[in-house]
Amino acid sequence: MQGDDRSECLCRACARRPKPLASRYGLRLGDLFRTGWSDLGDATAYFDVDGTLVGTNLLHPTVMYFANQSSPLKSAMRIGGALLQAPAMAWAETRDRRLFNELLFSHYKGMSEDRIAVLSEEVFDVIVKPRIFPGAQDLINQCKAAGKRVVLITGSLDWTIRYLSDHLGADHFIANRLEMKDGKATGKLLRPVVAGPEKAGLMVNDARDVGHDLAICSAYSDSYSDVPMLSVVGHPACINPDGKLARLARAYDWPILDIESPPRGTMEKTQ
Repeated sequence: MQGDDRSECLCRACARRPKPLASRYGLRLGDLFRTGWSDLGDATAYFDVDGTLVGTNLLHPTVMYFANQSSPLKSAMRIGGALLQAPAMAWAETRDRRLFNELLFSHYKGMSEDRIAVLSEEVFDVIVKPRIFPGAQDLINQCKAAGKRVVLITGSLDWTIRYLSDHLGADHFIANRLEMKDGKATGKLLRPVVAGPEKAGLMVNDARDVGHDLAICSAYSDSYSDVPMLSVVGHPACINPDGKLARLARAYDWPILDIESPPRGTMEKTQ
């Protein structure tokens, strides 16, 4: 194909041919859908959330939940307990994402379901919404305009992701859920835990439930820990990838998207 490198085809056959670096790194909004991805009807686009669509991590909302307990003493006790376990959580974050999730959310033990419900909208408005990347909404709009079903899949809690899903217009979300007993969190997560390799299995089940072929589905993430979820679909893409994921993306010719910068002009409509 003539002209801009970014207009090259990203189909499987063409992906085997060497491409200039510019064709696979730093794609802007709309570039992906001008390369043939808009033809993927009856497919799901799966999005990781933290670091991919939003500049947050699991700790950001947790700090706000803990800092807004019913008394300053209770807030201090929760934050202090989490800080004491910080070394273990730091180790788990680099080795076992599921263990990290379980350690972090264990500190929610004893929080009332009512209080979490009340705080969740405020957490979204104050912590999450202001950190949504400038191009996140446009990318999701592109997917929906192409006829794709949009699913957010994240280790964050369902309480907050519910608001993000509605705000972005996603069709469905898969998120972690706290176990509740007598109206209070037990400190355990309901199974399955949404983290690391488990995401891929959850995507397989979700696609099967709606009758979609993962070979024509797409997935987006920023983290090397999400390689399993990127590998299980036919059309993986990276957004703001960490170093290890960026190197892998270049090796396998996975598109790398830039959604932090403001979009240039008006994006072309999908056909």
